[in-house]
Amino acid sequence: MESQRPGDRRSPAEGRVPMRVFYNSPFTIMGRLRSFGHAAMGFWFVLRSQHNAWVHGAATFAALVLAAALHVLVRPFTSGGWCALVIVIAMVWMAEAFNTGLEVLAEAITQDRHPIVKIAKDVAAAAVFIAALGAAVVGAILFLPPLMELACRLL
Repeated sequence: MESQRPGDRRSPAEGRVPMRVFYNSPFTIMGRLRSFGHAAMGFWFVLRSQHNAWVHGAATFAALVLAAALHVLVRPFTSGGWCALVIVIAMVWMAEAFNTGLEVLAEAITQDRHPIVKIAKDVAAAAVFIAALGAAVVGAILFLPPLMELACRLL
């Protein structure tokens, strides 16, 4: 077996292709802070460039306000309920961010219509749809029982 070159990482499993490390950066607090800044700029790009992000924003706001109102007016949400709500909200935002990133990358590669690029963009859009559909189902599970309880109290 040949000797390792500096920067090569070899898997202990035989038959693996060595992977050259192309990025090596020391850990610094300022580097981590810059990473948060880059993430914020990415989120801001999603918000200002994607119309569906505004829909997700409105749905996020509505879901959190409704959850808080039902928590106070009807009965407290369980920790599991709050966790499920936060997870599905994060899931939708992550899917939208990945979709936006893929679309931007596809536009950087080619401005021409290409059938494979179309499939990739359609699949990424489907991921957002699946996440939003899952969030709607979780929302129905969390919100319908207390909403029906509130309706029964008011009638």
